[in-house]
Amino acid sequence: MEGSTHNMQRRIIWKPCHFARIRCLVDQMACFTSERALTLGGETDDPVYADVPRPPKKMSERKPYPTPMKVLIRRAKEEKEARKVEPCRMLEESPDNGLLVPELVEVAHQVYQARKSLLFGLSKLVQVVPVQRCRFCSEVHIGHVGHEIRTCTGPNSGFRSATHVWRKGGVQHVVSFPKCFHLYDRVGKPRVGHDERFEIPRIPAILELCIQAGLEIDKYPTKRRTRPVYSIEGRIVDFESVNKMDDVNRNSYSGIVDLVVHSDIKTDAEELRNSDSQSDTNLVDETLPSDKVGKSLSELSIITMDSWFEMISGAKKIMEKYSVKTCGYCLEVQVGPKGHKVRMCKASKHQSRNGLHAWQEATIEDLVGPNYVWHVRDIDGLALDNNLKRYYGKAPAVVELCVQAGAPVPNEYRSMMRLDVASPERDEVDLVA
Repeated sequence: MEGSTHNMQRRIIWKPCHFARIRCLVDQMACFTSERALTLGGETDDPVYADVPRPPKKMSERKPYPTPMKVLIRRAKEEKEARKVEPCRMLEESPDNGLLVPELVEVAHQVYQARKSLLFGLSKLVQVVPVQRCRFCSEVHIGHVGHEIRTCTGPNSGFRSATHVWRKGGVQHVVSFPKCFHLYDRVGKPRVGHDERFEIPRIPAILELCIQAGLEIDKYPTKRRTRPVYSIEGRIVDFESVNKMDDVNRNSYSGIVDLVVHSDIKTDAEELRNSDSQSDTNLVDETLPSDKVGKSLSELSIITMDSWFEMISGAKKIMEKYSVKTCGYCLEVQVGPKGHKVRMCKASKHQSRNGLHAWQEATIEDLVGPNYVWHVRDIDGLALDNNLKRYYGKAPAVVELCVQAGAPVPNEYRSMMRLDVASPERDEVDLVA
């Protein structure tokens, strides 16, 4: 008995090296926790970044509803009462009745052309202004040297004190276009079943939005009606006579599925390089004199930024009439009156939904990923210091890339980029309150 008590006393003896090791681990975890809270929009958020969209505080937290829930409930009750009063009625408002909105057809073509111009400009700008991406997370930086701000949340970031590991990036890291299923008939068959997930192609959601708004693309046929549809007790019924479009098999996309599923922004950029506008390809020509290169680069950056704003503003106008759905927990998007039924959600609480998405109203941030980055005032200067991060501003990666290439700073992003804040030097950190 005495021997066992003596052994227990020997086991609980702690050496000074053990305490030092534990203290080091605690400090490291505290540093990582604070940086993660700052990245995820926790309580330690600096109020000066209130104008920058933040991700959810917790990965299990649902996205905020653009329209308040009380308004959605009131609309659902009004629609239910309207169906009771008039079970069979002809839908009069476009595009709910299957017809196009005439004033948005031209906007859809403008958005499509603006997207092509944007991708072409970005494919040229990234060859001059370097783009850095983190190896372990989605962080992106515009500049020759990646920043030193410890905001990495990737695998084993705690062992690296939340520092990023930078690699060379491309156009797909500057702006992202989430993909969705292409709908042949957005009113007659608005949902894609789970068994149809390999038969129907997936295309960029903003391209699908333009197609539903009136853009015609031969590779992605869609049904156009000339008469409105009827609603019988909430179900859509089309009494329009069968036309030539009805002969097209909805699920026959021979040779399109593989092309679309495995395509990305790089493919679009390559197609744009071979386009008919050969004059634009000379904007960034290494054989030109230095003054000509700088002038052409500045013009290209201005055109690219104008295309960005034209695409965003046009997409917002279309989304006011054409509904776009997004998952409340992941990045999935579906253009149409309803979300699809493909069981592919792997976000929080997907087990309770059997892999189905929790659909809700989408915003422009869900349709086009702007990917906010830190603003660099001197692209050839030192890397951004972690101790001075409260003095740095942010901007969408497209805007930052165009500004670094010579475009003027847009007025709507001056406050977000903190151009009116004087940043102290590295050796002046302790002297600033």
